[in-house]
Amino acid sequence: MSRVAKLPINLPKGVEISIANGTVSVKGPKGTLTTHELPGVSFQQENGVATVVLADGADDKFGGTARAVVANMVQGVTAGFEKKLELVGVGYRAQLAGKAVNLSLGFSHPVVFEAPEGITIEVPTQTEILIKGADKQLVGQTAAKIRAFRSPEPYKGKGVRYAGEKIILKEAKKA
Repeated sequence: MSRVAKLPINLPKGVEISIANGTVSVKGPKGTLTTHELPGVSFQQENGVATVVLADGADDKFGGTARAVVANMVQGVTAGFEKKLELVGVGYRAQLAGKAVNLSLGFSHPVVFEAPEGITIEVPTQTEILIKGADKQLVGQTAAKIRAFRSPEPYKGKGVRYAGEKIILKEAKKA
């Protein structure tokens, strides 16, 4: 078994894991997340700790992945996940309108992005967007979709970028 698959998953108080009909469900204070079981991998739960159990003769290739996915689900239903986006450019700004975000990104029209179910979007300032949710994949996918509207360009660095992302700027053409 891989090193990652051998690590136990500590279950905080109020978090329950249930395995039935090929699905793994994790229930906690921030909601319930479900995923399908990977082939040859199951989970055993005792004394507030969940461990990966491989079927006899099963290949180990899914053990670490299954453990990482369930560990992320446990973290999501307890603490949640968060991504921060920054808008860099003159006139680039965001406004919250209910569950939708209106983005002014230099186009002739505003871009309206509707938040998917399970995601909350906050706009602390006009140039910052906070994406929060329990599902790590959905939070990352939502951030990537918003970034794709105007990804940072390599000459001036204008666009939507992740917080802390470094853009390597190209040198302009010489005459």
